[in-house]
Amino acid sequence: MSRRVLPPLGVFLLALSVAPCSALNLNLNLNLATPRPLDWMSQQGGAGLRFVVADFESKIELRDEPVTVPKSDTPRVPDSRVEAERSTKDKDGDAITLRWQQAWYAALRLEPTHPKGTADLRPFLNGTLEFDVKVTEASKGGFSVAIGCGTDCYRKVNYVLPSRALQGQGWQHLAFSMRCFARPKDNFSRVTQPFVLEGSGTAEVAVANIRFRRDGKGTASCPDPRTVAVTPSPLNQVWSIDWWMPRHEAKLAEVRDRRAKGEAIDLVFIGDSITEGWEKDGRKVWDEVFAPRGGLALGFGGDKTENVLWRLQHGEVDGLSPKTVVLHIGTNNTGDRQDEPEATAAGIRAIVQELRQRLPGARILVLSIFPRDELASSHQRRRNEAINTLIAGLTDANSVEVLNINARLMRPDGSLSRDVFPDLLHLSEAGYRLWAEALLPHLNR
Repeated sequence: MSRRVLPPLGVFLLALSVAPCSALNLNLNLNLATPRPLDWMSQQGGAGLRFVVADFESKIELRDEPVTVPKSDTPRVPDSRVEAERSTKDKDGDAITLRWQQAWYAALRLEPTHPKGTADLRPFLNGTLEFDVKVTEASKGGFSVAIGCGTDCYRKVNYVLPSRALQGQGWQHLAFSMRCFARPKDNFSRVTQPFVLEGSGTAEVAVANIRFRRDGKGTASCPDPRTVAVTPSPLNQVWSIDWWMPRHEAKLAEVRDRRAKGEAIDLVFIGDSITEGWEKDGRKVWDEVFAPRGGLALGFGGDKTENVLWRLQHGEVDGLSPKTVVLHIGTNNTGDRQDEPEATAAGIRAIVQELRQRLPGARILVLSIFPRDELASSHQRRRNEAINTLIAGLTDANSVEVLNINARLMRPDGSLSRDVFPDLLHLSEAGYRLWAEALLPHLNR
């Protein structure tokens, strides 16, 4: 069947800060079938928008013909496939269908054609981002919605569980309050990606009628970005749903079993995948150093502060009387959601308060968030260091001590060695040995 040739998507114009608010339409419609110039101005003399389809390693522009994201010669996810095509909602070409299979990351992104193109979305911050969506398949996948709001600014709403619930429901209209995305310090005057639909796993999703409304009312659920880090919640990511709750139940069973056998649990480690690594790359060191001290590892890959809070409130330390608790958490708040340092620090403080209430006899050792990325100048490293500064004051004379061992994990110039951080985030066995050596004097004391 022949396909009608459609105009290129690049004729959309970007809204920039030089456009007076009075010149803007009440609604901004990005009509996929009949692209037309918008009444926004461009600082770059007329920058367009284009749709880009991406996976974890590569991307390709979507024009009129179906596209598949190309693979490198040595792909890190060789079995994944991400593809997209123009499709139909009301008329030919007015929608885009995105399919992904076994993908770590798949995305449909609206990006400027000019490398310095940016959009001013401030007139819409009290309104909504809206679009129509049809979820054909998402039982093993799901999506999030995001806006790339400028340099070091990317705001994402996790919509995995609701998107799964939309499977087979036909076309549905979603309206996200812009307050789902904007944080108090955000500007949104130089937005680089006005719309991103990103997913993982396996799914097929079509979108149409993307628009911003200045007078819109949000109807799609979203967490409050100001409080999400302190609101207890399970980890609901595509890649975690199948194992996260079973791991929680397994840890509850492990504690029950050890208590039934009369085994002492005097030392508890709580955290994310870096703590979970004591059961993997750090296992040898754990067996040598911490197992004889009655160690218990409660690390869950991907956890943020709110996920640790949920686990504590659902029994993981109930009935225990450890001498020491070692807490290391927060780097996923930075890496996945780009939480403001103040929000992550608030989450860590909430965890400490929860531990003090549930384990009143324990000494709580709060570790500064470990360095990540190769160089100290990286945005995520600097954000973690800001968090470390904020939590330094948690130390008190009675039960809480903040310990920063980061200097022992880095080179003298602050860079990271892959001998210690193979992926510039997680530790090798050598890294876990450095961690253990740094902790021992504090545990012995």
